[in-house]
Amino acid sequence: MQNFTIHAGAVATMDRANVDTDQIIPKQFLKRIERTGFGQFLFFDWRFLDDGTTPNPDFELNQANVKGASILVARQNFGSGSSREHAVWALEDYGFRVVLAPSFADIFFNNCFKNGVLPIKLSEADIDELFKRAEANSPYQLTVNLEDQTISDGQGFDRSFEVDSSRRHNLLHGLDDIAQTLLHESKITEYENARTW
Repeated sequence: MQNFTIHAGAVATMDRANVDTDQIIPKQFLKRIERTGFGQFLFFDWRFLDDGTTPNPDFELNQANVKGASILVARQNFGSGSSREHAVWALEDYGFRVVLAPSFADIFFNNCFKNGVLPIKLSEADIDELFKRAEANSPYQLTVNLEDQTISDGQGFDRSFEVDSSRRHNLLHGLDDIAQTLLHESKITEYENARTW
């Protein structure tokens, strides 16, 4: 998993509440056995017209001013629905490193930390302010600093955010569940070698 310390990037806004995992990555694309390659299907039913190939000119992520955006600002209850980890894989593979919203579905929130995406809860007032700033400044940039837990646009928007200390540690060091286990590889090996079968 890629570590996360300080990330500066362009912002894309999604003025929709209750965006669920089937909208993030529709079920027909869950047949892949790899954890990569899902980005091309992110928000598929919204990004493309009915033919499945023509970009929808009205969809937020298809606007020229958010091309290459790596920070997504959304509304409440982002990531609701099923527990599919593929939703985070699709966001990360598309290029998003940060998702800002007033609230997240619990399973999606947990999956983000396990896959190198930083979900940040901000007040609805702060999210509203980010929407306004993104509309007024195109393209709009934010810097997210996990080390000191701050967000800034260099134009007067400066906020701190909360994150669980163990999750923060794991993201700073790029540790997913497997990597955390491998930190104890010598002890595991010692235990296995000492076992009598």
